[in-house]
Amino acid sequence: MDADVIVVGAGLAGLVAAHELTSRGRRVALVDQENAANLGGQAYWSFGGLFLVDSPEQRRLGIKDSFDLAWNDWRGSARFDRLEDEDSWAVRWARAYVEFAAGEKRSWLQSHGITLLPTIGWAERGDLRADGHGNSVPRFHIAWGTGTGVVEPFVRYAEQAARDGLLTFHHRHRVDELVIENGAARGVRGTLLAPDDAPRGVASNREETGTFELTAQAVVIATGGIGANQDTVRRHWPARLGTPPSTMVTGVPAYVDGRMLDISAKAGVRLVNRDRMWHYTEGVRNWNPVWPGHGIRILAGPSSVWLDALGRRLPDPCLPGYDTLSTLRYLRTTDDLVEHDHSWFILTRKIVEKEFALSGSEQNPDITAKDRRAVLRDRLLGKGAPGPVRDFLRHGADFVIADTLERLVEKMNGLTDRPLLDAAEVRRQIEARDLQLANPFSKDAQIQGIRNARRYLGDRLGRVAAPHRILDPEAGPLIGVKLHILTRKTLGGIQTDLDSRALGADGQVIDGLYAAGEAAGFGGGGVHGYNALEGTFLGGCLFSGRAAGRHAARQTA
Repeated sequence: MDADVIVVGAGLAGLVAAHELTSRGRRVALVDQENAANLGGQAYWSFGGLFLVDSPEQRRLGIKDSFDLAWNDWRGSARFDRLEDEDSWAVRWARAYVEFAAGEKRSWLQSHGITLLPTIGWAERGDLRADGHGNSVPRFHIAWGTGTGVVEPFVRYAEQAARDGLLTFHHRHRVDELVIENGAARGVRGTLLAPDDAPRGVASNREETGTFELTAQAVVIATGGIGANQDTVRRHWPARLGTPPSTMVTGVPAYVDGRMLDISAKAGVRLVNRDRMWHYTEGVRNWNPVWPGHGIRILAGPSSVWLDALGRRLPDPCLPGYDTLSTLRYLRTTDDLVEHDHSWFILTRKIVEKEFALSGSEQNPDITAKDRRAVLRDRLLGKGAPGPVRDFLRHGADFVIADTLERLVEKMNGLTDRPLLDAAEVRRQIEARDLQLANPFSKDAQIQGIRNARRYLGDRLGRVAAPHRILDPEAGPLIGVKLHILTRKTLGGIQTDLDSRALGADGQVIDGLYAAGEAAGFGGGGVHGYNALEGTFLGGCLFSGRAAGRHAARQTA
């Protein structure tokens, strides 16, 4: 055999699995269709958010969290409703993951040199119900180094294992077939792709130069999801979310193509919950793109006014930072919005300076570089928007700025094929919103949410602007942002047991076959159910990759 274990996919889940194997003396063949520059995969580009429960960072900020509260939030968000079938393992994975996040996770991260910022974000604030979707408290811990910093130790381990003769890199090897013989995984076959020295994230060539076959006692599938394959996204788009947009921006590199999921299904592996996916509604076109259709998600605080394509304020709980899929469903199922693929933020200079962040390691160079002085200077003590946000204000195709609302709406109408916004109607809604600021209480749910957020120290210091009128000249100029649907995550995938062992079409374990990360729906074929609480994608790669590597090491002893 060529190795003890073949790991297909050199993203975060695959690297974690490889580390668990090589640290126990197993020989690993690490196979990936991209070049060495792409080690770490999609996780490298992430903001580095990690879901933790009752952490010291939370306690220092006065946040009272617990396993019981987090598990209540997870169940309310996931809404597992296929418990006898497709969710049978997912719900067990979910509980195990929340236990991990409330227990060992932080110390395990620290053992790999991964540390956390002292501030904690409040992502997915939810659907405004105690038993519904969303985080009751802030749990979005950010790793120093962003996703790049989370990936780094596992890249280092792989490179050291290669020097030690325990790991062999097989770059530019595209797997086309999973070899299963007599009910057991025994290897992979595929195509050799021509060398390509493209920089990280840039689409590489698909020129075929030959074939290959590798054999081993076990195979780990860690090849990610479907986010860059918009045809596949549309094929699995669920009816409950209406019709897919005709145009979307892409939040992941081109190699996140979902090929290995269909290849696995062809080999008899069970895929479940493929109709569950996670796409953002606050995407903007990257003015400096790396991959095709490159979009960036705005991580908005709660204060921007959100309008649909026809200029109407979105209903609750479709508020900035609250309920991603409710907002997506509203935009794609409302009859007179279906033909339009965009929505709008209207905000002020004060809001953009305090509340706008951009997802991605490259959009947060201070955190990615672990430059604590720069974070303190630019994000807490400094004035003005962060540098990457200023770049989008200057160069972004989806941003317009004006001193008056009428001029702003005119510019916003200039970004669509025909004018859809009525300035008088937009003014009416914003003036009504502004009238709600005269008192410290309000009937407007968004204003209530802003005031609620500022009762949390982390939001008040660095994330949520002081409440003010949108039309206050002192807060201006006004800014309009055209928002697109941004493809991102696959929530379903290969069904696995708690050891990350893949199941066959008959629901039984396939000997020697494992799946981890997004390819496994981050564990069990859908650990998130219908909704994610954020900070759970990197953690899902870590947790499921660890389980796959540890069990495969035991089985190949």
